[in-house]
Amino acid sequence: MFSGLAEQLRVREQQGLRRIRQIVDSPQASHVTVGGRDYLAFSSNDYLGLANHPALIQAVCEGAQRYGVGAGASHLVNGHSAAHHQFEEAAAAFTGFPQALLFSTGYMANTGVVTALAGRDDAVFADKLNHASLNDAAMLSRAKFVRYPHLNLVVLEKRLAATQARRKLIISDAVFSMEGDIAPIPQLIALCERYDAMLLLDDAHGFGVLGRQGRGSLHLPPAPAVHSPRVVYMATLGKAAGVFGAFVAAQPDVIETLIQSARSYIYTTATPPSLSHALLTSLQLIGQDEWRRELLAQHIVQLKQGLQALPWKLLPSDTPIQPLLIGASVDAMRVSQVLRERGILVPAIRPPTVPQGTARLRISLSAAHQPQDIARLIDALHELATPS
Repeated sequence: MFSGLAEQLRVREQQGLRRIRQIVDSPQASHVTVGGRDYLAFSSNDYLGLANHPALIQAVCEGAQRYGVGAGASHLVNGHSAAHHQFEEAAAAFTGFPQALLFSTGYMANTGVVTALAGRDDAVFADKLNHASLNDAAMLSRAKFVRYPHLNLVVLEKRLAATQARRKLIISDAVFSMEGDIAPIPQLIALCERYDAMLLLDDAHGFGVLGRQGRGSLHLPPAPAVHSPRVVYMATLGKAAGVFGAFVAAQPDVIETLIQSARSYIYTTATPPSLSHALLTSLQLIGQDEWRRELLAQHIVQLKQGLQALPWKLLPSDTPIQPLLIGASVDAMRVSQVLRERGILVPAIRPPTVPQGTARLRISLSAAHQPQDIARLIDALHELATPS
């Protein structure tokens, strides 16, 4: 058995697919310390620069003083703190839904929603570039798993029209984590109305960044789509919100169904209450600090303009996720490694996370970056692309 595992690992190494953890010695920021060396980092989902914000640090300390460290039990036994409940109410109000439910992670939230809302006699329809957690959730549900080409709503509609499933659930990223593009949310909701389906929208990379006051992808112009009762909205809290966890917002009957049936909610210890206490402050910062989103928008324009002449092309994205398409996994790893040697961290994303032949650098921009940081990355990439 062990020789077989070793051979698999050797092959993975040869194909440039081996993943290696790096130990970060500093707080998350635009500049981090890894292994005793300082780096300029474009590798974090801390889009608003809140992960090390003094107000959140203070709020965590206050929460620990008030609620202790651990929750001690699952939400349905004795672990549902007043801090958890206050955050759920605040998250629902912030996103415009009647109710919200706190989960430990986005992965657990997606698993809980899909398996609670779909089963053997049902069908789940999924964009082919959805996050792995949505795909895994669909397979765990034992519903018929129907995938459609990325953003191809013509094919999705044909498959909706052909199904005889009892219940239909469309699942989609709002902002696709490795592409940076945005799902056509109003059109997805229209299909739900036409074919009596529900929509689970994973807004892990849109919450805090997109929409009015950072309220998420459902609040993008021309008109908010949040009012459809068919939408089940999931947002994570360890990216733009700067803390940890996730929540699901939906109609009361959906939330109550999750409380009663979502196994990833029922059978796990609740998150530390101090984190929910800090998240109340995070919501305030997200709503009031419009300058952070304005600065992000400036960074995106600067990067796009600066990389236009490269042989590698940025994929179409107006979000802080800016994927630079390289092609072969070994080439993407080489570029990432050379940048690292120059003190710049940009992760190489390879199969199976992305399709074969589409390995890329995933450049993540943050409001914590400065224009000179963006310029340094642009200059380094141009030097790498220029034949010596």
